[in-house]
Amino acid sequence: MASSNNTTSSIKIVDKCRVSPPPEQSTEVVSLPLTHFDLFWVRFHPVERVFFYKLHSPPSFFFEQVLPKLKTSLSLTLQHFLPLAGNLVWPSDSDKPFVQYNPGDGVSLLVAESDADFNHLLGFNSPREASETRCFVPELETLEYHAAAMSLQITLFPNSGFSIGISTHHAVVDGKSSTMFIKAWASICQSLEEGESQEESTTLVHELEPFFDRQVIKDPKNLGLIFLNNWSEAMAQMFPNDDEITKNKKSLKILPFEPKVKDSVRATFKLTRSDLEKVKKNVLSNWNNNVNNGLNDGDDEESTNTPPSTLSTFVLTCSYVTVCIAKAINGVYKERQKFGFAFTVDCRKRLNPPIPENYCGNCVWGHFVDAKAEDYVKENGVVLVAKGIYKETKKLGTEDILEGVEESAFDKYMDMAKEGIEIVGIAGSNRFGVYGIDFGWGKPEKVDIASIDRGVTMGLAENGDGNEGGVEVGLVLNNQVMDLFRTLFRQGLEHV
Repeated sequence: MASSNNTTSSIKIVDKCRVSPPPEQSTEVVSLPLTHFDLFWVRFHPVERVFFYKLHSPPSFFFEQVLPKLKTSLSLTLQHFLPLAGNLVWPSDSDKPFVQYNPGDGVSLLVAESDADFNHLLGFNSPREASETRCFVPELETLEYHAAAMSLQITLFPNSGFSIGISTHHAVVDGKSSTMFIKAWASICQSLEEGESQEESTTLVHELEPFFDRQVIKDPKNLGLIFLNNWSEAMAQMFPNDDEITKNKKSLKILPFEPKVKDSVRATFKLTRSDLEKVKKNVLSNWNNNVNNGLNDGDDEESTNTPPSTLSTFVLTCSYVTVCIAKAINGVYKERQKFGFAFTVDCRKRLNPPIPENYCGNCVWGHFVDAKAEDYVKENGVVLVAKGIYKETKKLGTEDILEGVEESAFDKYMDMAKEGIEIVGIAGSNRFGVYGIDFGWGKPEKVDIASIDRGVTMGLAENGDGNEGGVEVGLVLNNQVMDLFRTLFRQGLEHV
């Protein structure tokens, strides 16, 4: 069985408050429309991350020095990100929800203290109870017509460290935007720690200054309303007997998919540059061993049959980890043999014309990999899936990123679910640079994407140990599945 720490830990709520932008800087109502990129996620669960920082100081130092600077810098940061201090609302006379900030609005901040083993939470490879991370994640208030844009939690581990948990509504920001906010907050907090004045510390470098203008994203096909209708149809199909969920088409309540923490464990695995080179060598050397695997449809022969000169870290990581997950699930639950892989792509550079990199909102789109559902559990599954991911990523530079989505935005997912295909998803990115986020007391020791426990999802980040080119992969799996995954993951790297 996967090892886990069964020691009961407790968490004590120290303070619950609301942090608002400086009143003199936020005197007007700000309304922000949602684009079709936003509306696609309107019923999706929040994106939740936890940053763990070491701090070998007594609690008095934390409460007298650290916490006040975190609160002050949070307020100063929110003046740049006013929509994140507001709420998602859907008035009865509006055909679409939108974000609105009213003077006085603020972000819910929970301050807590935990007696959990801090070093245990920082561990790699060794699984721990999935429920443990939930203690450090703030709840995001989501009601029928009203939902918070963001909530935060700061948790002290006396004499060991502290964590910052963030929960953001996916219809308001994507992962890149929420990470930009955390980086901006850390930048301002670090300036305060270094003794700069509040006026000096509120200045942000260009890449951290958010760009909120929704006019840069065009929607000539009215995809926003199509996606809202898709959500209504999807709700009716998934919950046909639940009137509470399906009766109100203007509801902002998120999907009722609770975190899967019962009999589940969480672990983070590392793929070094050397590991990825091994996987790449194996994939490229076997590229043409199975040309008739369903990927070569005749119109893209070169991309499927001619080995590329190299493969990206993304392709190598996702193919290797997804196949290990599929084989582990299949090994425990023999009847589950069909799998798929879906990933999102940042579209900022891929729109015509491109939009600013510091655009704050959603600008990602999902893609399903064109590989047979049975390929994932085959002996050469990593090669087959890598070819599928490579083919899909290669198309991104040549095709309209949203071509045809008005006809099939949700259909693909629903069809795969009906076929009993287990879809492996992805959250985060090894390009976000989360391990460089320093509030003034050092860089994080560990960053967990808490929300991967709501499905079969891998959480990606760059290696936090300075191993350039490496990747961290976070997973939440059933106990037995995780045991087998660990074995497959290790053996696969030893034998390639």
